[in-house]
Amino acid sequence: MSIGHTLLGLLESGPRHGYDLKRAFDEKFGHDRPLHYGQVYSTMSRLLKHGLVEVDGIEAGGGPERKRYAITEAGITDVERWLATPEKPEPYLQSALYTKVVLALLTHRDAADILDTQRSEHLRSMRILTERKRKGDLADQLICDHALFHLEADLRWLELTAARLDKLRAAVTA
Repeated sequence: MSIGHTLLGLLESGPRHGYDLKRAFDEKFGHDRPLHYGQVYSTMSRLLKHGLVEVDGIEAGGGPERKRYAITEAGITDVERWLATPEKPEPYLQSALYTKVVLALLTHRDAADILDTQRSEHLRSMRILTERKRKGDLADQLICDHALFHLEADLRWLELTAARLDKLRAAVTA
């Protein structure tokens, strides 16, 4: 996820302070990974430097001055371009799990045990996500569905690989 683009998109509804941006980000997108304040302010500095935001006002308070940021026309154009650009699908062509299976075969260890252990871990994660989805709001349900679909695909791969272990052993040890 592009933090910069997300913060720009949040600014389209109106100017905000860094604290307000962090709170909005965490509420909408940061369920599992809330932003650190340092990330917000370093990102805002970079966006300011590139002309995608401007300082809309500065307020003095009990602590440091609070800058209020507003998105510029260039920022709006940048968000529009980002939203219109499809995300590159991640094909996982260099999987750590595949590497473990091949190394197990090369070193005469039980690759089926590795696949079984991974299957158990995937199923455990799926149970946790399913429970979270059941209790969550619509946004959380959609996020959990995305993760669950990926885990289901991984499980299919685990089953297919387990069924082909003899052929894979022959191929990698030849």
